[in-house]
Amino acid sequence: MMSGNAAGSRPIRSHRRVLAAVDAVLDMAAQTHSVTIEDIAAALAEVRQRPIQIQFADLGPGVWGQRREFSDRDEIVLARSLPSVERTLAHEIGHIVFRHPGAETAETVLAADDDLIAYMLSQRAAASSEVTHEALHEWEAEAFAARLLQRLGHFEHDQNWRPLLCYDEALG
Repeated sequence: MMSGNAAGSRPIRSHRRVLAAVDAVLDMAAQTHSVTIEDIAAALAEVRQRPIQIQFADLGPGVWGQRREFSDRDEIVLARSLPSVERTLAHEIGHIVFRHPGAETAETVLAADDDLIAYMLSQRAAASSEVTHEALHEWEAEAFAARLLQRLGHFEHDQNWRPLLCYDEALG
């Protein structure tokens, strides 16, 4: 799901794009009977025919998760002491779904770029009129994670989850 913006153009936030991505992932989840975020990661890997490995490691300050891109697979590395593994995993899956570039080297640095940390910690960045591609990628992944987990939350209370998925999709 690539952005509709031409290279070099100003990135634009699109809630419709995020909702369409969540709908596509939930459709895949219904078809593969995936109800947990881990199941969804496995199903996404199978559909893409590209493995997604999930592991835990010590990451730098302020870094909770990281997508690493290799020629033959993707890795999602999660910090060992996360407040919400599910939320961070959904965020990193969002990066994969949107085909945001991941770290391309096998030896990825543990510390995040100072600009990225500043962006993530600053509430003013969300209100900024100047949106960078990196900021857009973080916003898309976070919006994707929030909506996906919101909709998956319904499954915890309902054992018969497939009709609920179909109902949710019908409502849009």
